[in-house]
Amino acid sequence: MAGGGGGGGGAAPAPKHDELTPHPVKDQLPGVSYCITSPPPWPEAILLGFQHYLVMLGTTVIIPTALVPQMGGNNEDKAVVIQTLLFVAGINTLLQSFFGTRLPAVIGGSYTFVVPTISIILAGRYANEPNPHTKFLRIMRGTQGALIVASALQIIFGFSGLWRNVARYLSPLSAAPLVMLVGFGLYELGFPSVAKCVEIGLPELILLVIFAMYLPHAIHMMKSIFDRFAVLFTIPIVWLYAYLLTVGGAYRNAPPKTQFHCRTDRSGIIGGAPWIRVPYPFQWGAPTFDAGEAFAMMAASFVALVESTGAFIAVSRYASATPLPPSVLSRGIGWQGIGILLDGLFGTGNGSSVSVENAGLLALTRVGSRRVVQISAGFMIFFSILGKFGAVFASIPPPIFAALYCIFFAYVGSAGLGFLQFCNLNSFRTKFILGFSVFMGLSVPQYFNEYTSVAGYGPVHTHSRWFNDIVNVIFSSKAFVAGFVAYLLDNTIHRHDSSVRKDRGHHWWDKFRSYRTDTRSEEFYSLPFNLNKFFPSV
Repeated sequence: MAGGGGGGGGAAPAPKHDELTPHPVKDQLPGVSYCITSPPPWPEAILLGFQHYLVMLGTTVIIPTALVPQMGGNNEDKAVVIQTLLFVAGINTLLQSFFGTRLPAVIGGSYTFVVPTISIILAGRYANEPNPHTKFLRIMRGTQGALIVASALQIIFGFSGLWRNVARYLSPLSAAPLVMLVGFGLYELGFPSVAKCVEIGLPELILLVIFAMYLPHAIHMMKSIFDRFAVLFTIPIVWLYAYLLTVGGAYRNAPPKTQFHCRTDRSGIIGGAPWIRVPYPFQWGAPTFDAGEAFAMMAASFVALVESTGAFIAVSRYASATPLPPSVLSRGIGWQGIGILLDGLFGTGNGSSVSVENAGLLALTRVGSRRVVQISAGFMIFFSILGKFGAVFASIPPPIFAALYCIFFAYVGSAGLGFLQFCNLNSFRTKFILGFSVFMGLSVPQYFNEYTSVAGYGPVHTHSRWFNDIVNVIFSSKAFVAGFVAYLLDNTIHRHDSSVRKDRGHHWWDKFRSYRTDTRSEEFYSLPFNLNKFFPSV
């Protein structure tokens, strides 16, 4: 039945008409228990922060596990890279939540930077290095140099206000495909990774849905506990089950790949991790610079900038904040650039962007509090220094994380669908832009990825390796292609028509175009310690 609808007084419409009224449009998402500025009680906030830490561990472990062995590193090197990535993620998350967008966004490792990193690994100048450890150090220093240069792109785009001018032309219609594919576009990391060890991944997925969706309605007494802490309930259960399978010898004769994905003792991180170690800048030596590699990394940095824009918009939605003013978004991108600079200085082997899975966790818990994410950053820094303790959590089998991704990436994608409430879905212009951009966003990267998996290199294969990398990185990102196509079409097809302005939902976001026009922007996005005086948001 429809919720409390019709007006009061004698002229109340008949119930029949009331049921036919569409749902009202909301510029802030209702139903969120704690928004940005309202923190939960401390014990709950600490547990929720730990949950965010657990969720971001997946990407933090998966990327170095894939890259470090290819660089020539051993388990000790891998453990140190994971610790460094975790340490820098903690610092970047704190910087973003205090001085950047001030949203509860976790800034962690990014898959976007993997392709140019692999390109550096395969570079000819490292091929003749006989000692694997020296090779690892040289490649790591090469990636550091490329990341340091690439960070300049986001720093300039963000702090010069250039990205603010781009974001001003973003409407709900062009934001929807971007945010949708920031979430849905990561489908390859979902069930295909669950299926690598289906007897562990599938129980985690099923349990998470039961705990988050069914139990709260079945057991009313502890209603908010089950959905809010579903990750903390389900991971230990399935992890213990995986441990019992490992100890019981279920995988004794399994092929090495199955053992790696299923066993709880195969990561080699616990043995390789030091007890206490503080990561520091230039720990691998002085960075080396190569122009071509820096250009390729810059392309990845630009793609990460676009993807993070979509993720920031999703986070602002699930934190029940008002739409991001373009100046605040630009400020956040600038600080993310500083984050990539820190990645380069410390040597994480990877760049940074907004963690999509943590944005989805905001939706599952319905807690969009800034303090919770700041506490999770504290956990990241704490466990990155106490290596052995952090390594215990980092040895959770990857299919368990993949099961979480199935739900979290879906939530982020549906945040994008939510922006269609501001658009006229009965307009053919809307249908064309929406359908075409989402379709191309899925179809173009599919071609690039399929070609690469067969040929071993991308469709653009000239003598200039860095040029190939730039084109292949840009068109392999589903969110980038969808966002670019939608933005281009939305701003060029009959843009000045007054009815079109309404169709694309532009008028709903008008009052958030400038920082000052809505008082709520001040509440959500103003800088701490009276810094707004020195860094005014335009």
